[in-house]
Parts: sequence; C-alpha cells; structure tokens
Amino acid sequence: MGVRVKPAAFAYRRAGSVPEAVALLGELGDEAKILAGGLSLVPMMNFRLARPSALVDVTRIPGLSYLHADPDGLHIGALTTHRAIETTTDPAVRRDFGVLPRAARWIGHYPIRSRGTFGGSIAHADPASEWCLLAVLLGAQVVLHGPGGQRTVPAAEFLQGYYTTDAAPDEMITEVWFPRAAGRAVLTEFAQRAGDFAIVAAAVRADIADGTVRSADVVVGGVGPLPARIDTGSLAGQPAAPGTWDAAGKLAASQVDPSSDNHGSSEYRKRLTATLVSRALARAAVE
Repeated sequence: MGVRVKPAAFAYRRAGSVPEAVALLGELGDEAKILAGGLSLVPMMNFRLARPSALVDVTRIPGLSYLHADPDGLHIGALTTHRAIETTTDPAVRRDFGVLPRAARWIGHYPIRSRGTFGGSIAHADPASEWCLLAVLLGAQVVLHGPGGQRTVPAAEFLQGYYTTDAAPDEMITEVWFPRAAGRAVLTEFAQRAGDFAIVAAAVRADIADGTVRSADVVVGGVGPLPARIDTGSLAGQPAAPGTWDAAGKLAASQVDPSSDNHGSSEYRKRLTATLVSRALARAAVE
C-alpha cells in the first residue's frame, strides 16, 4: 500500500555538486525543480499549486553558503540562509551593505529565516520578496550554472513575472553578486501580521549631499507581477526634507497600478505605496 502525502507524486534525487545537479535537471525534464530550503516550494506543493515531476535536492552541495564583501562588491552563495545574512558580523558587509541584514528581519519567522535560502528566494521570484526588491534596487547580478557553463544575468532581467525567471529548466542559481555598495538604502513593508507576506514593500536608496537630494532610486513590491521601479528624476535637486519625501511617496503611488484582492483594494495599495516610500526615504536620509 502506498504512502499518502499532501503533494502530488514526485521523484526525489539528491545532488552532491553543481554539475551533478545540472545533469539531474537535464535528465529529469522541464518539470523538475530544485529543492533548497523548501520554505516556498513545499507549501505550494502541499496545496498542489505546484506539481513538479521531480525534486533535485541541492542542500548537501558544499561551497554554496557564503557571504563576503571584497573590492568587487558583495557575493552571496545561493544556499546562504536569511538568518546568516541577518546575523553577519562581517564589518565590510555591515558598513557597505547594511540594508541586507536589516531587511532580513522582515522575512517570515525565525524558523523560516533559519532554513530559507537567498538563492531560493530569488529563484521563487515573488514580486514582494525582500531580496528580489533589493536585488533590483542595487543592481545585483544573478549567477547561473547550466550545461553550457556559467552565465550572469542582471536581476532586473532575471525576474520576468509572478514566479517566473530567466533561468532555463536545467540551470541553477549559484550566487547573487552585488557589484556596488548599497549606500543610504532602506527597505520597509507592511503586512497584516508580523511574519506575513508583505502587502506592499518599498526599497529605496538616496544620494544626499549638503542637504540636497542628488538622486534617488525607488523600487516597490506587491503592486504587480514584478518589482516596480519608480521614475524619480524629478527628485534631483530637491531639499532632503519631509516635504520632498511626501512628494516622492505620491509620485510613486501615481506610477503603480496594483490589482485588488482579499488583502486590499487597488487604492489601498496605492496609499500604502505612498506611505512606505515616504517613510523609507526619510529613514535613508539619516542612515
């Protein structure tokens, strides 16, 4: 008698290296999926929203869990947990990329942060994901390995829609690389309860000198199928003051067209966008 489980039936294989994982993905076909932390994929399988024909477990592959800054920027291995980023004591990471440890606190609850992986979050491509927003905001590069070797894709091009990416079925993420220091960057979000998925999230970076905004970057999540980059050219030259942050929030709200669902109407999400962008820029100004 077979064992009855929540997900649909699937094959299970464990990889001991990146080349082995890539080979297994090619062998098992387009419906195979990579299993890392499993914090997003497994619940979707339990609800049968995802029905992979096979899982390739990459959790035992050595050398894919790391977080280090060097003159080329910040390198994060695909199997690095959210908790490892949150608790890093590396002074270079804290100095140049402090927004990442701070943002990790928004991710779920402790067990999720302890098991969930950075690469898995990017691969899942939730448009409200903290890591997806910051990857787009900070110009991260996604490093993939496949049968043809390694290739690197800008995060803004890698993310293609709801849970859809540029990765081929036989490719896996091995690293996400942030080539430039984050500067004055802040992420904030709103959820109905602590640990819930964000209804709206905002990630910002501001370049401020002598009390004046030289430039600002704003990316909003939860308002469409992709992290939405806001056109902020009109903020250049404005004073770094509350009135500018309020105007930036309204500007962001005018550029998004979120849908309505059981968590809130389109207009509610627009109001959240305005509030969160304004709040994040105000915090960035004092970072």
